[in-house]
Amino acid sequence: MIKVEGLTKRYARTVAVDNISFEVEKGQIVGFLGPNGAGKTTTMRVLTCFLPPTNGTATVAGYDVLEHPIEVKRRIGYLPESPPLYPEMDVVGYLEFTGKLKGIPPADIKKRVDEVLERCAIGDVRGKLIAKLSKGYRQRVGLAQAIIHNPDVLILDEPTSGLDPKQIIEIRELLKSLAGNHTIILSTHILSEVEHSCERVIIISQGKLVAIDSVANLTNRLRGSESVALEVEAAGGSPDPSDVQQRLEQVVGVSRVVMKDSKNGRLAFEVESLQGRQIRSDLARSVVSAGWNLSELRPVGLSLEEVFLQLTAAEQKSVAPAESEAAKQ
Repeated sequence: MIKVEGLTKRYARTVAVDNISFEVEKGQIVGFLGPNGAGKTTTMRVLTCFLPPTNGTATVAGYDVLEHPIEVKRRIGYLPESPPLYPEMDVVGYLEFTGKLKGIPPADIKKRVDEVLERCAIGDVRGKLIAKLSKGYRQRVGLAQAIIHNPDVLILDEPTSGLDPKQIIEIRELLKSLAGNHTIILSTHILSEVEHSCERVIIISQGKLVAIDSVANLTNRLRGSESVALEVEAAGGSPDPSDVQQRLEQVVGVSRVVMKDSKNGRLAFEVESLQGRQIRSDLARSVVSAGWNLSELRPVGLSLEEVFLQLTAAEQKSVAPAESEAAKQ
């Protein structure tokens, strides 16, 4: 649905996007992450035909952004970080106006406006001036205009900015309901949004593609070793913490055991393996053979925040020496 090959965008002597390539399949929700100044907004502006690429190609729904920009725009719904609203218009009037701009037949306008009012939970402010709406409602009106023409692709920049927790949950559910029929690129600084909403993650730093994968795969790739949360209890009382820790440390392949908690007769540990070793089955056998009850055994991954920081920090370190050499020359 979206295909980017060798995409580069330069501003004078500054390279904002540097030879990135990726694909997004139809129906996927993909998180687009990067530090400030990484090139996320520039990439989205190229995909939405606001900016031409300097080099490389980008196609959306089979149409090249340079050769067929009108066709691309017809198939995209775009919500920038600051929604493109007219504060002097009321909600219904604004959505009818944007529907006409996006080519919805006049006979279908009212039906589509009613549908997006319901989907974005803004029916209760349909007659209000946009200027009088809270930031959360304005954000939802912006999302409504992005989906009113039922586009193939949605490109959303910080779609939950300014929303309260209940509204954030509603937007998450809306995005999940749109997936399948729509391909969604979600750019956000709220990493928990990506974990809750996205199937895959694209991370860029300093204009370069750092990673593209699922959150789980990125976590495993970076850690390299297995980390397990384990909870033990004994019938008739709590086992001795030092005995449990010592036994876990004796399991082949274990590199570190850390006690995390002790309550209600249960002891919680986090156990790390050596590089490339799988230890869960051996841990389970060791606990059960000691006569203890195994209450919990589950893998523990890096958080998305840790993944993000590790990848972007590694990219910045790799770029710094090159910049130093360029400065010397």
